[in-house]
Amino acid sequence: MTRTPHPVFFSLLFLLLPCLTAVSAAAAEPGRANPEAELEQLIDQALANNPEINASEERWQMAVHRAAQAGVLADPMLMFKIQNGLVRDPFDFNRDATTAKVIGLSQAVPFFGKRGLQRQGAEREAEVERWRIEERRIELRRMVKETWYRIYAVDRAIDVVAKNIAALDDLVRFSETMYGVGQGLQQDVLRAQLERSKMEEMRLELQQKHRTLAATLNSLLYRPVDASLPVPPATAIEPVRVGQADLEELADAHRPALKAVAAQIDRADIGRALAEKEFMPDFTFSLEYMQIDAGPMSEGDDMYSASVAFNLPVQRTRRHAMVAEAGAESRMLLAERNVLRNQIRQAVADALAALERNRKLAELYDKGLIPQAEGIFEATLASYRVGKTDFMKVLDSRMSLFNLERGYHDAVAEHRMQLAVLEGLVGTPLPRAGQWMEERR
Repeated sequence: MTRTPHPVFFSLLFLLLPCLTAVSAAAAEPGRANPEAELEQLIDQALANNPEINASEERWQMAVHRAAQAGVLADPMLMFKIQNGLVRDPFDFNRDATTAKVIGLSQAVPFFGKRGLQRQGAEREAEVERWRIEERRIELRRMVKETWYRIYAVDRAIDVVAKNIAALDDLVRFSETMYGVGQGLQQDVLRAQLERSKMEEMRLELQQKHRTLAATLNSLLYRPVDASLPVPPATAIEPVRVGQADLEELADAHRPALKAVAAQIDRADIGRALAEKEFMPDFTFSLEYMQIDAGPMSEGDDMYSASVAFNLPVQRTRRHAMVAEAGAESRMLLAERNVLRNQIRQAVADALAALERNRKLAELYDKGLIPQAEGIFEATLASYRVGKTDFMKVLDSRMSLFNLERGYHDAVAEHRMQLAVLEGLVGTPLPRAGQWMEERR
């Protein structure tokens, strides 16, 4: 006669299975010496291949070549003419003493200082384009990091769901055993099966979300949307010991958007100086050589003429308006720089607050809520085993533990994404202090 195992046996087996599963999973996961190396490789691919970056670099090259053209003298003018030729005999050059064959050369020359200002203005415009490229690089870097850590959060959620499904399978078997020996209810079995089905639904949704995020990341890398990606490794929270004032100084020193505005301000100041130069005339120098043939009325002495011509800057109203326009542009750009600094200041404060919140939240999950939830689950399960509580409390405690574990990984991912946002705001990686907090497996 076959003997039915005692319910305690199943209880012990249920308690040991999660431990065995965790050990086998830890043994199967390969070690990664540098968790950030793969992410940096993806960022390098994005910066090298992204078509928006390539287009921006070509736009910068266009500005560089325009700067090489600015401030260069206009081409000289070479002139050939017949002066005072006779209409009745157009090719007789020695009948009249005033008839001459003339070759001339002329050169337009702007007033002193204009060419240098034009060149400097074009160079500042090229510099603006260069800083815009750097700003786009920082933005792309942030987007890759944010997408990467969103994938990390989804993958960790899938792991937690799989872990919870395994635990629910154990609960289903345990409830079936308790029901079989008359110590449980059928509704306990059905409720456990229902929760397991919900977990399967959640897993399907998370897998779909993973595919969407992977396609987004591949598009940033300019690769086929279904190209394979490395699995985001386990990450953790690193304390950031940089204050608001230090971050604002870093932004002033490194943020490309601020440097682009500064270059625009320089260009506007140069434009104002160039507009003031418009009150001075531009010149045209010319030299002509006249070849005269000897004839009855001429000894054939060659002649030359030299001249200088310049415009009269009498339209002063227009020129005053040009100066005023350049001054208004400079003041506008100064105000826009102050607006941008204020926006950076506010965004840095928000990011610091979010970083601190997620850091504390992750620590609370890791060192407080999750261990407490594990203890409650184990105690509830032990009470159910001896008939001192009902199965619904066991199931509720298991689901609470699941939600807390997922919340921990969400907090870690949000912390890392906020860190990427903060680095984008200041335009440079942040100096960090402290040791990495081990991630809860």
